[in-house]
Amino acid sequence: MTYADRIEVTLRRIEDRIMAIEDEVDIDYRAADGMLEMILPQGSRVIINRQAAVEELWLAARSGGYHLSWQGDDWFCATTGETLESLLRRVLDEQGLAGVAF
Repeated sequence: MTYADRIEVTLRRIEDRIMAIEDEVDIDYRAADGMLEMILPQGSRVIINRQAAVEELWLAARSGGYHLSWQGDDWFCATTGETLESLLRRVLDEQGLAGVAF
């Protein structure tokens, strides 16, 4: 699978999860051109976007910016070692949307 394929699959999986829980959780989102922006109930945002030049996935949250690269079979954060799923769960918890898993 190419980098572009992994990005597309990853962003689509997150978008599908948001749509599946939209009746239970107040979360809006916008997706376009390799970027997914989640708008949380209190107005904060989490943004996930592709960085094709370095073949990374970047996540921006209130707690900072995170660079993830594909290793083996998952995205891993360069600074924390977390998988994308773990990192996303943590930043959503920190921004007031506890208990949401991707």
